[in-house]
Amino acid sequence: MSSPARHGHMARPPRLLLLTSAYFLLGELATACRRLDIPHLLLDLGAREMDAASFVAALRGAVSSFKPDAILTVNHLGVDHEGVLYALARDLRLPIVSWFVDNPEFILPLFPQPDAENVLVLSWDMDSLDAVRGFGFSKVGWLPLGADEERFRPGRGANKPEWRARVSFVGNSMLVKTGKRLAAARPTPGLMRAFAPLAEAFAASDARGVGEVVARRAPELLPELDALGTARRTAYETAVVWRATLGYRLACVKATLPYAPLIAGDPGWRELLAGCAGARLHPEIGYYDELPGFYPLSDVNFNCTSAQMKGAVNQRVFDVPASGAFLLTDRRAQLERLFEPGVEAAVYDGPEEAAELLARYLADAPARERLAAAGRARVLARHTYVHRLRALVAAIDEHFPDRR
Repeated sequence: MSSPARHGHMARPPRLLLLTSAYFLLGELATACRRLDIPHLLLDLGAREMDAASFVAALRGAVSSFKPDAILTVNHLGVDHEGVLYALARDLRLPIVSWFVDNPEFILPLFPQPDAENVLVLSWDMDSLDAVRGFGFSKVGWLPLGADEERFRPGRGANKPEWRARVSFVGNSMLVKTGKRLAAARPTPGLMRAFAPLAEAFAASDARGVGEVVARRAPELLPELDALGTARRTAYETAVVWRATLGYRLACVKATLPYAPLIAGDPGWRELLAGCAGARLHPEIGYYDELPGFYPLSDVNFNCTSAQMKGAVNQRVFDVPASGAFLLTDRRAQLERLFEPGVEAAVYDGPEEAAELLARYLADAPARERLAAAGRARVLARHTYVHRLRALVAAIDEHFPDRR
């Protein structure tokens, strides 16, 4: 990982061309660039439809005027599906660095074969790296999420009385999202019948891919899955994973119901929790303008990770402690590489233990305060986006030593 130093100048920082989009992380990266005095240019190629000629002209213009050392994108946003950017970047001897903070296994199959020597893929999930290599990428690395310690810090943000809670949960129910992905997949009758059982099996297994679960549980459906084609198969597999997340997340959230939890999310929660007494439902919370003030108003911020992340951790694992607040999260293998469980993070294994630990920590404010303080100290020492950008620059230097 990167140096514990939060700020400071680099001897010769790279010039980064950031392909921008509405995705939240580009703003954090631009802020980290400013803090490290890394020259950068934001080029918005996603705000409007653009034909290939205009795309090439815009990129060549930015390269000519700014003279970047590398192109940086998040989740391959700004990379076209026809391979124009791959070819142009190769011709310009300009490396592409793509940092995935969502499952690359659902994204990369939709793109053409890469120029393996000119593209570096970083993933927030260490477990996805072998799959990324399987898509033809030879330059890969692990880069977990982090926190913007200036945005998420104690005393920052709104302080609304209606946010005060003993226990809160922030997250999507996955109900509507799952339905939309399943509709986009247009599965065969056999795959539709198998949908719910496959989701349950995926949630309970150590398998990373839905295809692996199909091979184990219903191998006769593999030809039907393959026959969907890349786009529909990806949609189906995404829907299975999201349905698995829905079931797991609902079971975990139900463990909080005895404590009148404040659940901030989409309207799907109202349907999923119909008939369940105790929960206070709140509309989705704005990431930038509301969450920094929301987290500190809960005695326990409850977190349960998406089923697609068998080993990785999500954004709340960094943002909540950065805010000086207490987090109770589910165990993930990669968490132990980032925090010390029981000292810097409170961790549960499954809904039953979640209920036990909720009762314990709600009754022990000093323990919550110790863990929150230790977690915040760890974030500031190792897990800010300044640290992540330093690690990203080191990866560029490692994989493209002759490009700067």
